[in-house]
Amino acid sequence: MEILASEFFQRALIGGVLIGITAPLMGIFLVLRRLSMIGDTLSHVSIAGVALGFLLGVYPVAVGLIFAIIASFFIEKLRKTYKSYAELSIAIIMSGGVALASILFTMGRGYNVNVNGYLFGSILTLDNVDLITIAVVTVVVLIAIISQQKELFLLTFDEDAAAVSGLPVRFYNVMISVLTALVISASIKIVGALLVSALLTIPAACSLIIARSFRQSVITVVIIGELAVVSGLMLAGVWNLAPGGTIVLLLIAIMLVLMLLKRGMRMGS
Repeated sequence: MEILASEFFQRALIGGVLIGITAPLMGIFLVLRRLSMIGDTLSHVSIAGVALGFLLGVYPVAVGLIFAIIASFFIEKLRKTYKSYAELSIAIIMSGGVALASILFTMGRGYNVNVNGYLFGSILTLDNVDLITIAVVTVVVLIAIISQQKELFLLTFDEDAAAVSGLPVRFYNVMISVLTALVISASIKIVGALLVSALLTIPAACSLIIARSFRQSVITVVIIGELAVVSGLMLAGVWNLAPGGTIVLLLIAIMLVLMLLKRGMRMGS
């Protein structure tokens, strides 16, 4: 249990708690708007930015964040271009992100080992700069969601009604995409680019099983996200497991338990 008292583990715990709030919060909006795959897309683009950051010798997360924000604008632009085939925007940007990342990998083979931490997560290596970045992203996301909760609620459940009521739909769509890009960029060092989508979507999937209102869904996703992150870190620290993978598997286990409980309640009623 000595690891629990170590400074690097405490930094990991702080970073995990912060992301355990913002990622599930953004995820509930994405899932309800049927944009679950945007997490995978932006995470792949972020990895291309991380790779470029290593290549240029600058802070990788910052470059990944810039790449993700730019990609979020392109996704929104393509969604408007292909209105009847909105999923095309996600597929196109994801393909471009993977292609760019592969090229940057070959241009700087010497940093491939370092990039693995961003692919699969390396929460135990968080430094003070990482924590500051995650904290700033958390504050920005919470301020945006709390101050615009009514508008986001209307946009999430009926975009056409939001447009008719005079809501600047395009602005809010871009805002959601940018906030998602911020969260993903801050999350990839915690759970990894290949797993970050799970932290966005699985808590939301859990909330859809048990929540009876949007407010309950928001509360539920945060509780489930925090439970999985903190428990996953504890288990990973004590048993020397991969933190990102442990967190995701716990999320899946929670979802399966909730599904079984709900099924049991239906059968018993």
